[in-house]
Amino acid sequence: MGSQLRLSPQTIQVLDLFLEAPREWRYGYDISRDTGLKSGTLYPILMRLAEHKLLQTCWETIEAGTPPRHMYRLTADGVRSAKAHVQSYVVRRPQRAAFGGAKG
Repeated sequence: MGSQLRLSPQTIQVLDLFLEAPREWRYGYDISRDTGLKSGTLYPILMRLAEHKLLQTCWETIEAGTPPRHMYRLTADGVRSAKAHVQSYVVRRPQRAAFGGAKG
């Protein structure tokens, strides 16, 4: 994979959210709710992060009749990369308080 990861403010926001609990699995809906990002913005970010091996993904099936849900968490490389990218973003933009406003 030769393409460079695009580090938009929204991508940094997603990485920052994952760093709150880097080894925990998260559902796409919860990520959307916690970041305020719409699915049309969020899911392409999650796919790019997975393509760059920064996220692990899996499907969770709960019970019959319930649709499976896609889950995401940072890989070991993802944790290192996220820390570096988020720190770099904060250093470049110190005047910004939180990414897009208050978080929970």
